[in-house]
Amino acid sequence: MRRAIRLFILFEGAAFITAALTHFGILMKGYQHQKAGTAESVIGIVLLCGLALTWIRPASTRGIGLAVQAFALFGTLVGIFTIVIGVGPRTAPDITYHVVVVIVLICGIAATTRARA
Repeated sequence: MRRAIRLFILFEGAAFITAALTHFGILMKGYQHQKAGTAESVIGIVLLCGLALTWIRPASTRGIGLAVQAFALFGTLVGIFTIVIGVGPRTAPDITYHVVVVIVLICGIAATTRARA
């Protein structure tokens, strides 16, 4: 089960780093938003640091997975809130990304929760 948890965290971390690079205008132009890029960078770094911790403390993989994915879900919900109130970017790709990443995070948290302690 450690492998599944690590794969979820890796995929989620990569998704947030990719979104951050897009919002910083590095991967593609037209979607720049400094604050969104910064928030996504923080979430991505937390996820990837959590991934590294699962190798340093393999017995704690489940707890680490739950903590970093819950942090990412909370941050994503804050991002959705900023979209709703008009502060965050409101493009179709941003909205789609947030919906998809919430689904992936919930699936990751569910899989991690079902893992044996």
